[in-house]
Amino acid sequence: MSLDSDAIVDRRRMRRKLTFWRVLTVLVLIAAVGFGAARLAAPDAMGLTPGGSAFIARVKIEGLIRNDDERVEALERLRKSNARAVVVRIDSPGGTVAGSEQLYTALRRVAAEKPVVVVVDGLAASGGYIAAMAGEQIIARDAALVGSIGVLFQYPEVYPLLEKVGVKMEFIRSAPLKAAPNGFEPTSPEARKAIESIVQDSFDWFKALVRERRKLDDAQLGAVSDGRVFTGRQSMPLKLVDMLGDERTALEWLQKEKGIDAGTRITDWSLKPRLSDLPFLHLAAAGALDVIGLSSVARRIETSGMIQTIERLNLDGLLALWHPSSQN
Repeated sequence: MSLDSDAIVDRRRMRRKLTFWRVLTVLVLIAAVGFGAARLAAPDAMGLTPGGSAFIARVKIEGLIRNDDERVEALERLRKSNARAVVVRIDSPGGTVAGSEQLYTALRRVAAEKPVVVVVDGLAASGGYIAAMAGEQIIARDAALVGSIGVLFQYPEVYPLLEKVGVKMEFIRSAPLKAAPNGFEPTSPEARKAIESIVQDSFDWFKALVRERRKLDDAQLGAVSDGRVFTGRQSMPLKLVDMLGDERTALEWLQKEKGIDAGTRITDWSLKPRLSDLPFLHLAAAGALDVIGLSSVARRIETSGMIQTIERLNLDGLLALWHPSSQN
């Protein structure tokens, strides 16, 4: 009996030692890979220090656009870098008006220091087109979609359904237009008028930006500001884009108009935190936590990317957004 007890104790001791070394090995690997990745992403490794070599930065704007302070900070670092020029590649249906304005302003700061040329890969609509106008030159593929100049405010009306199931919402307001419209009651004429006024004001701002950046007169502006999207080929005579082509076209323009050597290297400039694009670090961390018994924390790390993706879909406020389903 004593021998069996000693064997059990020894086995448990060995298991604890094995678990310790497993965890230590995983943590060392995470630290080593993280350090190497940080070194690769560090400014001196990319030639961003004053003594570094010049390069052309490639910036990608994809998906929904909303306020993003990290993106602004990344573009500010780009403004201060050794980049000779910036190629912005856009494939976005837009997003919130405020987020699109924030992105436009950050890109204009970069453009004040360096040539910025925009390439529309597939879609630059609404807020995506606001961002595109930050460039000195807009180049679009023939079949790309451009435009959708307009502003949208939408909300569901669920009160008919609530009435059917016998649910009634009560409101105690400080003023008649507080929290209106809200979908839980019919929209009053006063509330509709108030919403229409902010939509119109934002639309006027959007149109003024298009007029200024694209040098359009009243007739030309009226022809493009009814909310439609246009193909790249249609956009040329409408002056929404300057050229048809792709990134190579942009590089040729930079060489011809800005005197930038065609052999200048192109570097992808991430608008995300430097380590956010390294999902294997998250998986390694989750594995280490799982080994030491913190499975719930590990699952939280593994699902964080999905949670962030869902959060990005939660767009509030005025929208400068184009998507076929949102037009119905």
